[in-house]
Amino acid sequence: MQTRAGHLSRPFGKLYYEVTGSGPPIVFAHGLGGTHLSWWQQVAHFAPNHTCVTFAHRGFVPSSPVEGAPHPDDFPGDLAALLDELALEKPVLVGQSMGGWTCMDYALASPGKVARLVMACTTGTLDFTQAGGDIAAKLAAWQARVDETLPRWRQAGIHPGGGEAFAKRSPDLAELYKSFDRLNAGLDKETVRRRIWDARKRPPSDVATLDCPVLFLSGADDLVIPPAGVEAVAAYARQGRFVSIPDAGHSAYFEHAGLFNAELERFIAGLSG
Repeated sequence: MQTRAGHLSRPFGKLYYEVTGSGPPIVFAHGLGGTHLSWWQQVAHFAPNHTCVTFAHRGFVPSSPVEGAPHPDDFPGDLAALLDELALEKPVLVGQSMGGWTCMDYALASPGKVARLVMACTTGTLDFTQAGGDIAAKLAAWQARVDETLPRWRQAGIHPGGGEAFAKRSPDLAELYKSFDRLNAGLDKETVRRRIWDARKRPPSDVATLDCPVLFLSGADDLVIPPAGVEAVAAYARQGRFVSIPDAGHSAYFEHAGLFNAELERFIAGLSG
């Protein structure tokens, strides 16, 4: 399979993208610790039967840098322009973590233009703290675990996007993950992180307005975005489903690509359960 690379002109500069394979389109939006390269295991799996599109968010290499830091409010417009440029109609959108901000807001603003939406370890702009039930207690317990664990991980050089189990189980993949993250070492990621967190203001009920099926996936041991929050938001979707991937952290697509790809394949095929 050949990969075609391109640069889309946008007001900030050039948006880099790659297209691999042919067939119904799947567009992958990476997270804060990733790049367009992060989806290598998904592209290899799906490109024989799908047009797989990966891209680098504005400010992330090899897209053009953005003075200061990119703002997530601009991400959905970049995605819309890319879909127009490639003439992709009703793609499946897959957003990992920060990419969920991109995909969710595009889907909400574009009725009838998305075939299916996948939110991987993310709720995007939907604020899970506004969910009902016992979400507050669950989030408090999760935060206590985060406060106890992340300092120890930092001392040990363990990336929070993967986690300790991933580092022990697959040290080679864990190092590759960190290498992808280091490609954007010059980016002010803390500013981007603060901006995406500040942009998470939508009530969870907004997901009920989507006219496409939505799959929410979460790593059971995610210490970046709480699995309980992802599950709580998924309950609001009219055509939603939540899947927890065991023994996975914040990057289930990278840590357990086989399980992630199988769930995505079932979802695209319209299978449930």
